[in-house]
Amino acid sequence: MRELTESAVGSPLPSTIAVSVLGGVLGGSIAALLVVGFTEVLKAMLEVVSRQHTWVIVLVPLLGVALSVLVLYRLGLSEADNSQRSRWGAEWRSFPAGAARSHLTDDMVASAGVEERFPWRLVPIRLLSICATVGLGGPMGTEAPAAYLGVATGAALGARWHRLLRPAAVGGGAAGVAVLMGIPLVGTAYILELGRRHKAPLNVERITAALVGGFVGWLLNIYLGVNLIRLVVPKEPPHSLYQAMITALLIGVLSGSITSLSGAAIYRAKAWRASPVVRLALGGLALATAAVMIAMIASPSAAVGPGGGAITWVESATGTSALIVLVVDVLRAVATTAAAAAGGCGGLFVPFLAIGDLAGRVFAPSLEVPSDLAGAAGAAGGISGGYHLPFTAVALVLSQGGPRLAVLTCLATVVVAGFAGTGSAKLLDRILAFGRPEVARAPVTEEGDPYSF
Repeated sequence: MRELTESAVGSPLPSTIAVSVLGGVLGGSIAALLVVGFTEVLKAMLEVVSRQHTWVIVLVPLLGVALSVLVLYRLGLSEADNSQRSRWGAEWRSFPAGAARSHLTDDMVASAGVEERFPWRLVPIRLLSICATVGLGGPMGTEAPAAYLGVATGAALGARWHRLLRPAAVGGGAAGVAVLMGIPLVGTAYILELGRRHKAPLNVERITAALVGGFVGWLLNIYLGVNLIRLVVPKEPPHSLYQAMITALLIGVLSGSITSLSGAAIYRAKAWRASPVVRLALGGLALATAAVMIAMIASPSAAVGPGGGAITWVESATGTSALIVLVVDVLRAVATTAAAAAGGCGGLFVPFLAIGDLAGRVFAPSLEVPSDLAGAAGAAGGISGGYHLPFTAVALVLSQGGPRLAVLTCLATVVVAGFAGTGSAKLLDRILAFGRPEVARAPVTEEGDPYSF
């Protein structure tokens, strides 16, 4: 475990709490406002894309991923290139050698507990890449950009007020997610649980800043009256305890397995030392193929964006067979994996919510459970099994509410999905390494975190 932050070492508890609250309020307020503005821009871009003809909906996200790669690898520089020192704005577009430039979570995980190392000057070039990927309809989400922008805001503020750096960064990250989701504890749990991957301490400073930042983001969400993301809330409970248990088991296994395999594929793609052009060519081909198939068997809107269109489609498509829903679910997972592997810049939390939601609805007719319950349970399972953030999934379920048995069903699904996700990833490793003992999981980040995607 990391040592206590400098700002907390030797400080009386009231002083530590006061500084953490101040940092959480300052970093959280500014970060939340920036996240709202940036997300509204992304939503406006997505709305324009989603109204176009089918061929545009299929082509534009592919173009967006290509633009993302162009921004990150042509406009972006490598610190290994000594000649960059004479280039204009080099410090604002220089990535560490060998860095996965499109993966926002890497920087948040690697700087957790040592937020003064966060490379906040890379935010402008990353925002351009996010606009190209998410704004033009790529199947990636807005939560990682929101958290990334929040942490960067706090780190940038700390460059002037060093005492507030770490609480402002933690509070900013929590506020960014909370204002996006409209749920304070989800922002708090997300930033703290993500930090534990780098063994960041759960001390008074970090917990206080995360709680304050989460509630600041939530309050601004209410005050500004924004609706940045749509969550499915269960309205009807299962008809019996037995039905609830079967629902949690089946939906947990399917949602956790599909999202976990997607995450494992993205991790391995990040570890693959291929050129950006090769990644773009192969990933783009898979993305385009998946998008065409989704548009043919479901609807064009189901193929675009983080997944809201797919949820709208499955809710309105009465009489659709479970097999079709399952195929669309798998294709959505393929599309998100391909976009991330190709060099798209965005989040996986929201796409995994959508993939899990669809996985849950696969079983709704046969189990005779309400569709909204199946979707909510699957979405929570996708976060637990795919993103490997079980406590964040629990915070999501408890904060959304609903009938008591429905909430218990969703919580049980989170547990099942967590085990299913871990088991699926390990099984994939064994299959890929069968007969090839030299094949091992290559560490991509300094910590070798297999879930840093």
